Amino acid sequence: MTPVQRDLARHALGLDGRRKESYRNHFVTGEGSTDHPHWLVMVEAGYGTRRSGSILTGGDDFFRLTRAGADLALDPGESLNTVEFSPVQPRKDTTA
Repeated sequence: MTPVQRDLARHALGLDGRRKESYRNHFVTGEGSTDHPHWLVMVEAGYGTRRSGSILTGGDDFFRLTRAGADLALDPGESLNTVEFSPVQPRKDTTA
């Protein structure tokens, strides 16, 4: 994740340097914006998801971070809101 992408991811999470926990997970942007190409690359890398524009977003695309992308956006001491991101659970062994 590039520094510009990380800044966009932090904005999507509502992390502004004062908050210690994310409170959202979305970013709306469209073609022609300087942010849009960065989000497309993040989706390709597995750091985000994209929904095509709709009437609710004014025709712009709606992006969300994956857990992997959100984790990369965090500074030390920050956390993700468990409403948006459920806590990581240890994988259970199902072969026993």
